[in-house]
Amino acid sequence: MAVQIDTDGMIIHARVRGARSQIIERGRRSVPITGIIVHQTDADTAASSLSSYTRPKANGAHFLIDTDGTIYQTAAIYQRTNHVGPLRARCLLTGSCMPAYGPKNSGVDAMHRIEMTKPPGDRYPSNMEAVGIEMVGRARLPLGFRDPDPRKQRSAEQLRGEFGVYDTPSAAQNQSLSWLVKALEDSMQIAPGEVFRHPDASRKNPTEAQGANWNLPVTAP
Repeated sequence: MAVQIDTDGMIIHARVRGARSQIIERGRRSVPITGIIVHQTDADTAASSLSSYTRPKANGAHFLIDTDGTIYQTAAIYQRTNHVGPLRARCLLTGSCMPAYGPKNSGVDAMHRIEMTKPPGDRYPSNMEAVGIEMVGRARLPLGFRDPDPRKQRSAEQLRGEFGVYDTPSAAQNQSLSWLVKALEDSMQIAPGEVFRHPDASRKNPTEAQGANWNLPVTAP
């Protein structure tokens, strides 16, 4: 299900609305696209995220999917954006990590540096190789939540950041996500196994995109 992509890297299709913000773009990619990272915005509306992408030094991903399933393209595919963060070790999933990951090299920066010495297929895709897809959804504290350590005197926002649980994506969001992932895989020759939730690839809230499903049946166009 390949789709038309113009020379700037913008999808030309009725299902995708153009909302490009060059502010979040960080220069043309120097290597091929090899994967997709699925995020949630930690915001209640698409409008708030689209607005944030217009602010100086803003970061964002290439696509934004609203709760009603509307797909916005917010950056050109051929442009790198900052949306992944320091990489986790992909080899931890299979137990195949080499001794490099001892106590001295298990920190965030050290792990990222080691991972970036590996070819893309042996690690998670970084900002340079990954297309980012955001889904509107906010992390919220569970009903009746109480700070497990009141002595730290954390603010409500700090508690939400640490203990918040992300909204479950809507059925319309997951249907659009499945369509978009399939379109990107077919158009950019991305392997199906190279689609990841943000907290799998980097050190993020583990509930982010936990309800994301990009494997639903889709039909063309």
